[in-house]
Amino acid sequence: MMKQDAITQTWKWLGNLVLIAAIGACLTSTAFAADDSQPCVKNVQSRQLDYWLGNWNITVPGRTADNNSKSKVYLSLDKCVLIESWQDGRGHAGENVFAYSAESNRWYGMFADNQGHVHIFNDGKVSSGSAEFFGPSRGPKGEAILHRIKVVRLAPDKVEQLWEKSTDNGATWTEVFRGEYLRAKS
Repeated sequence: MMKQDAITQTWKWLGNLVLIAAIGACLTSTAFAADDSQPCVKNVQSRQLDYWLGNWNITVPGRTADNNSKSKVYLSLDKCVLIESWQDGRGHAGENVFAYSAESNRWYGMFADNQGHVHIFNDGKVSSGSAEFFGPSRGPKGEAILHRIKVVRLAPDKVEQLWEKSTDNGATWTEVFRGEYLRAKS
């Protein structure tokens, strides 16, 4: 019961955070309409992760090829937010959300799935064909865990995503997930 309460509290907290961010975005865009900043579609930094856009079939080393894992990566909110909506073909599904903040000159991300897992990535670096996101969390016994996601373009129609975690502040890493994304044929 306590785990369910913690999950419910996490989702309430996350919902409030999203609501506050949405209100802040509305107020900011209204209050600073005369701001000279470029819209996201024209901001070069905001477009650096566009190589991942599209529909993908995902293969995972060690799993059979017929697992039907899929991913759809698309832009939202006037092309300011990149969303990956994925499912593993076995009932596990989630969404990853990434965005560039022109105010802080940094990338941020969030992972959430249908099993109650939520991870915030508060430090991201993206360049042409390569992205890396870091975020801290706590393990089941309260231990500090650092998460790292890498999304690397291997070819025009091939991307690899690697998720790792560290319990020693990044000195060593353990692989959590490695997936090869192949662009789905239309």
